[in-house]
Amino acid sequence: MKIIIPGGSGQVGTILARHFHREGHEVVVISRNALSACVKPAAWRIVGWDGQTLGAWAAELEGADVLINLAGRIVNCRYNRRNRCEIWASRTRSVRVLGEALAALAEPPRVWLQAGTATIYAHRFDAPNDEYTGILGGTEPDSPDKWRFSIDVARSWEGEFALVEAPATRKVVLRSAMTMSPDRGGVFDYLLWLVRMGIGGTAGSGQQYISWIHDMDFINAIQFLIDNEQISGAVNIAAPHPLPNKEFMAQLRSAWGRRLGLPVYAWMLEIGAVLLQTESELVLKSRRVVPARLVEEGFKFHHGDWKTASIDLCQRWRTQG
Repeated sequence: MKIIIPGGSGQVGTILARHFHREGHEVVVISRNALSACVKPAAWRIVGWDGQTLGAWAAELEGADVLINLAGRIVNCRYNRRNRCEIWASRTRSVRVLGEALAALAEPPRVWLQAGTATIYAHRFDAPNDEYTGILGGTEPDSPDKWRFSIDVARSWEGEFALVEAPATRKVVLRSAMTMSPDRGGVFDYLLWLVRMGIGGTAGSGQQYISWIHDMDFINAIQFLIDNEQISGAVNIAAPHPLPNKEFMAQLRSAWGRRLGLPVYAWMLEIGAVLLQTESELVLKSRRVVPARLVEEGFKFHHGDWKTASIDLCQRWRTQG
């Protein structure tokens, strides 16, 4: 297969590109950082674009089998005016221009997997959010107003994708939870750093749920969605057993062999978020998301519970270290 991955120079894109390249597929990453000196040479081709306008990159889509769009500015930043504009525009405009590119093709990709986010669901503790009964966020009475920015972006992202007319291309939205891999610089690497430093205790109340997916299950889920032509629309990409933060961190400490971790209270997180130029929402929002459609279609998780997944990830982190 020929697989095109716009926005594929980040952690998740690299996980997918590495896997598909090893499997013998032709992989083309389309990236705004294609000419940057900070991008390491890759075994697959990297083509440049600006994420907003048509260009020579569009020719790569002709005759391709799979389009996996991961383009979007990282959200690990302060939500000031400039960053909000870039976060919003990088997602919606990339979808729009890819739709324009597909409209001009004689042989468009047969499937388009479009990145979304599990953050689209409501901040809640009472029940899990699946694709059928899940509550979309934005009106929760117990969440700060500033959290609604993430919901608005997620809704606009999916809304822009819904507007794309691509009759020859099956469209799937990936409502993805955090992908846990042992790669340096990723979310698991950061969480493990907290544990190693002795500060990997409960964050805030510890009641907020963490939704996650092991990197190998993430890869397998993407392959599953490519292969199963009856699946379209929104799909939750998450392990079936999200955990409250308190339990999640306790199991990670156990997997690493560390008994204790200092707690971090909500007011400390707010101060730390300012110092680290990020937002406390990334830690304090309860994301209780389950993969009803994947399970319904017969997908099998190899690392469906956090206890075994964290042990595997810690072992692989040590091996890579």
